[in-house]
Amino acid sequence: MKNALVIDLEAEKQEILKRYRALLRACKPTLQRGDKKEIRKAFDMALESHKNMRRKSGEPYIYHPIAVAQIAAEEIGLGTTSIVCALLHDVVEDTDITLEDIEREFGKKTAKIIDGLTKISGVFDYNSSLQAENFRKMLLTLADDVRVILIKLADRLHNMRTMDFMPRQKQLKIASETIYLYAPLAHRLGLYAIKSELEDLSMKYLEPDTYKYIATQLNEKKAERTLFIKRFVEPINEILAEQGLTADIYGRPKSIHSIWNKMKSKNIPFEEVYDLFAIRIILDSSPEHEKADCWKAYSIVTDLYRPNPDRLRDWVSSPKGNGYESLHTTVMGPKGQWVEVQIRTQRMNEIAEKGFAAHWKYKESSNDNGLDQWIMKVREMLNNPEANALDFLDDFKMNLFSDEIFIFTPKGALLQLPLGATALDFAFEIHTDVGAKCIGAKVNHKLVPLSYKLQNGDQVEIITSSKQTPKEDWLNIVVTAKAKSKIKSSLKEEKRKIAEMGKEALERKLKSLKITYNTDNLNKLSYFFKLPSTQELFIAVANGKIEIKDLKDYLASEKEIENRGSEKNDEQKIQTLLNKIKGPGSDTLLIGEDLQKIDYTLAACCNPIPGDDVFGFVTVNEGIKIHRTNCPNAAQLMANYGYRVVKAKWNKQQELTFLTGLHIIGIDDVGLINNITKVISNDFKVNMRSITVDTDNGIFDGSIMIFVNDKDHLDNLIENLLRVKGVTGVTRFDA
Repeated sequence: MKNALVIDLEAEKQEILKRYRALLRACKPTLQRGDKKEIRKAFDMALESHKNMRRKSGEPYIYHPIAVAQIAAEEIGLGTTSIVCALLHDVVEDTDITLEDIEREFGKKTAKIIDGLTKISGVFDYNSSLQAENFRKMLLTLADDVRVILIKLADRLHNMRTMDFMPRQKQLKIASETIYLYAPLAHRLGLYAIKSELEDLSMKYLEPDTYKYIATQLNEKKAERTLFIKRFVEPINEILAEQGLTADIYGRPKSIHSIWNKMKSKNIPFEEVYDLFAIRIILDSSPEHEKADCWKAYSIVTDLYRPNPDRLRDWVSSPKGNGYESLHTTVMGPKGQWVEVQIRTQRMNEIAEKGFAAHWKYKESSNDNGLDQWIMKVREMLNNPEANALDFLDDFKMNLFSDEIFIFTPKGALLQLPLGATALDFAFEIHTDVGAKCIGAKVNHKLVPLSYKLQNGDQVEIITSSKQTPKEDWLNIVVTAKAKSKIKSSLKEEKRKIAEMGKEALERKLKSLKITYNTDNLNKLSYFFKLPSTQELFIAVANGKIEIKDLKDYLASEKEIENRGSEKNDEQKIQTLLNKIKGPGSDTLLIGEDLQKIDYTLAACCNPIPGDDVFGFVTVNEGIKIHRTNCPNAAQLMANYGYRVVKAKWNKQQELTFLTGLHIIGIDDVGLINNITKVISNDFKVNMRSITVDTDNGIFDGSIMIFVNDKDHLDNLIENLLRVKGVTGVTRFDA
């Protein structure tokens, strides 16, 4: 037996060397003198420090850092420093090596990047979220060095590719974090291939059935698709060659996730998603002829196939904020289906595939690019020191995803803002002082309110007044993180002044009632008046909401109140609940069972029913809430509060009924409602709580709230409703 193990280790050693050599081959294009030695030194350090560790799959741990370095080199195109950091990205967190050791061996820059990749450990406040704090730490380093995020994305991609051996709960948490934060980040940095793969892999774990279904459907139609693409492309190729343009043309299927998104947003079955693939034309063209060649190719395609006039997207004249340049159009194919065509040059294509890394390579040619501006915005957001990590994350996320719109200043300069931005956002974008004093705006020379949503191409002039100051409700108007953080900080300043006055007044009042003015009593007062902080207490006193008589009530009740601060309380509540579930027996919460005296409620945002894949979320005041794993809020909860999520599964014992909603569409016909209700109440003995029906020019659209026993019961019901003559679609909807 001993012998077998030795051979095994020998084979592993060979495999490790093989992978290391493959990594060196991937790095070859960027290697300078002395780089190989640095990479070898990092590899040896990683090999030594991880030598006794294994991954969940049983493989040696070192496979992971090598794979991350390989992704960084091959798929993102990063250089030597990044390869070294990728090889060492886990050593500080998981082994005895410290950041000082790394700085001594590899220098300050490498140590700084690795610090950005190392998670925060130790104590943190229960009202915040460890994941959000870690993310903020990583972004702080991003502002100095974008490689931190790029290596983190490579790390996340490899983890997602090798997640099969993880427990289900861990898979859900990691997939949620990925879809919530990392896929959008990859998109923002222009790494489209990685973004699509991260989305698909997340979906594989979060929505396994749908994922498998779409993947199978795509596979079955593969031959048919290849033939169609071949026929579609042939005439384009001929004419391009005649006109002296060299181009690679190929078709690529849309990602499973984007097909699923289309099915959801348009509420259509797979068969009706028309643009399942895009044709990409990549021109070999010199920088000075790029634009002209792209439009030449566009006119060739649209001469052959009729374009949809509403679907032309020109990112060649004004590139997206993440540097993406391309011409997109949708044309009518020979068999009456729409085909998306993307036209770009090799340089544009490299930027689209490799995002940031390719940008630096072409940096001289592109005038101040969108990515630099974006990093400056991230820096600005991080400069706001008081922000709670979760607020920061929400603001950041919002600015990450949205598409941009282009807005002109009165003098014709161009500014980029996220989709949905308002006139007030624009004012803050110009300058903080302009935003703070803004009272209105003129859009295309017409007067509009601050909350006016800007459209692409608007020309905006801001009207200010020296008497204006930022208001609380402005926070509901703006969408950019810059505007939000500036409004918050000026409101804080205002609050601080009022609180200062309130503090003095409270001191006087307490003195007259012979109550000692100290932290302990201030905490008790805040708790008694149900205020979140002592600052809010001072403000309430300053605004006259807390008078002497209220303080006397406090004195009377003080005899009953134990000595406790509210925040500690929250912390203990959550901990007690978690300990109660994660007791010695099992860490899974069984729902619908009488044995466990644990208080849980079903979340109204997704109305889970037995048979749904669910998890429990520990809240501060409402016990445990049960959510579906594909609930609209699930990704956010799992990504930010992973430690509060508990496994939950349904117990089959009881025949309970649960409320859920069905959305039915069809062609209006005499007796349609009667037939639908017949199926529901007679065949399935299901109680309906409410039914709303709308018919518009022969189209029937109804929503029904019904009580069902479990998922199978619901699936059968949906199947039977689809058989009713005239019904074309039945979907379950969340609350």
